[in-house]
Formats: sequence, C-alpha cells, structure tokens
Amino acid sequence: MSVIQPQTRPLQQFFRSGPMPCPYLPGRVERKLFTRLTDPYAAEVNSTLSRAGFRRSHDIVYRPVCPNCQACLPVRIPVAAFEPGRSQRRVLKRNFDLTAEEAPALATMEQYRLFSDYQSSRHGDSDMARMTMADFAAMVEEGRADTSLFEARDAAGRLLGCMLTDRLTDGFSAVYSFYDARQEQRSLGSYMILSLIDRALVEGLPYVYLGYWIEQSRKMAYKARFAPLEALGPDGWTRLPDPLADPMGSSRS
Repeated sequence: MSVIQPQTRPLQQFFRSGPMPCPYLPGRVERKLFTRLTDPYAAEVNSTLSRAGFRRSHDIVYRPVCPNCQACLPVRIPVAAFEPGRSQRRVLKRNFDLTAEEAPALATMEQYRLFSDYQSSRHGDSDMARMTMADFAAMVEEGRADTSLFEARDAAGRLLGCMLTDRLTDGFSAVYSFYDARQEQRSLGSYMILSLIDRALVEGLPYVYLGYWIEQSRKMAYKARFAPLEALGPDGWTRLPDPLADPMGSSRS
C-alpha cells in the first residue's frame, strides 16, 4: 500500500541588492530586499508580503532596506474610512463619461501606445520611455499574481487610462498606472485610484495599497491626497495624520 506524502511549500528565498543611487532623494543610497514569485504560490506570497510592506515589479517582490534611511513608508487606504474631498469630487464629476472596467493582464498594442505616449510626455528621459512592446508585455504579464488591468474608456470606447492591479486577500495593490497625459483637466491618475477605491468597496475588500510614500519627494505628493492613509511602521499599520486637514476643523479640499 503506497502512502501519498503531502506536498510542502518550498522555502521562500530572499536576497539583498547592492547599493544604488536613490531615485527619489538625491545623495542617498538605495538597497532592496527582494524575492521572486513562482507558481503556484505567486498570489499567496504576494498578498502576504504586500501586508509586510513589499511591492511587486514583474516577478520580483521587494522592499527598501536602505542604510540609515527609513523615508519610504508603505501606505494603504482603508477604503471604508475614505471620503473624497472637494477636489476629488470634481475629478469624478469631470470624468462622469468614463467607465473603468477590469481586463485580463494581457498586453495589447492599444495599451502600449498609450503607455509610450505617457512615458514620452511625463518621463521622457527615463528607461521606461525606451521600453519596446516586448518590454511592456513583460511588465504586464511576468509574475502575474491574481493580476488584472483596469481600463478607463470614454463613451466612444477610446482608452484613456490603465492601471496594472494585483488582487490581494485584503484589497487591491495599485502596481502601475498610465494615462493620456494630454487631458490634464481630467486628472486621470487620481480618477484611476478613485475607481479602484470604489471597486474595493463594491467587493468588500478593506484596503487599496499605494506602494511607498516619501514625505520629501514631490513625485509622491499625490498619495497624501487620499487620506486617511495607513503606514507600516515598527508598531504595524497605523493611521497617518492627514497633511491636508485644517486644524480649525474645516473640510479637506
């Protein structure tokens, strides 16, 4: 009589990168702790590590472990407590004609054209601005961990915004977004996040993970507008003070 041995999950191996210049704070050094996602455990590992402050890029999940610096704060939105401020309500009103629908994490030429235009407009001197269609497909499809794309389209069906998103056990992780940068009046980046918050509420998921917030970085300033935010620190996830709150008690703009 043969005995079937239960399968055991392999140990997750972690590595530490070498020192690199920090892309956010000049003069500082960046190091990362990282691991690779492998099937069939990719979604489970991604969810667990996201709660521990990691982020995914392709099939790599990483977290900064920079010497003498803790500026990168993992942040998430507790969606049940979130109420859009006046400016965010204006964003929703300006984009009333858009629909945000979930699509499989399979790269298309339509998405790539929007991605390329966005990079050329916003980040023309970056490595991402030189990505080919094959590079873009790798970004979307490698390391998928219950991953999908949320697409924002207008009434004519034109793709105006796209967000690569991982579904976690306790929410959504906004991996990367891009949009039609020519339509600045729409504030499409904010619209995509607001749409993801709404989807989390509909599905009963408590959090939207936004990655890292750095108080001194202007590139990260938009995340502070989605208060209340929770940040991961030595005592776990705790509520951050609202940087846009009026001490006299008036509502956020």
